[in-house]
Amino acid sequence: MEGRVGYELKRAQQAFCVMVDDALRRVGLTNAQYAVLAMLEDEGALSSAELARRCFVTPQTMNQIVASLQARALVGRAAHPHHGRILQTSLTEHGRSLVAAAHERVQAVEARMVAGLSEHERYDLVWLLRECARALAPTGGAGHASHQATPIPAGSPDTTQDRRSS
Repeated sequence: MEGRVGYELKRAQQAFCVMVDDALRRVGLTNAQYAVLAMLEDEGALSSAELARRCFVTPQTMNQIVASLQARALVGRAAHPHHGRILQTSLTEHGRSLVAAAHERVQAVEARMVAGLSEHERYDLVWLLRECARALAPTGGAGHASHQATPIPAGSPDTTQDRRSS
């Protein structure tokens, strides 16, 4: 199995999750709870259905996660301004401060994971992982994204190169 892309990807994901789970446990969060708090921080108020889609869990699982976060006053829920039957979840101030502490811990794990890579290799890794995800997406299909150049974030070693030619 060694050397197979899927196996190595799963191995890296498993090692990352073990380290992140440990880091998040120290601030009283699970990986799933952290994902919800981080998503709300990035996107603002969202319905549970939208959170479930964006965090890759079922709506039932998301309802449990949101209920546990709400019980700890990390999130609040309010009616959508235009669709009153939809409840939107948003971060509380307590949730914002906890997710900030969690970010520091997760970023430390990420930094350790890529410590042996150059900045350019880190950008390449992110790009390659995105390409793999796009190729397996139900609507993307293999080669779907290869028709477009993917920009390299500013400040990288090469900001003009078309990623397909790498």
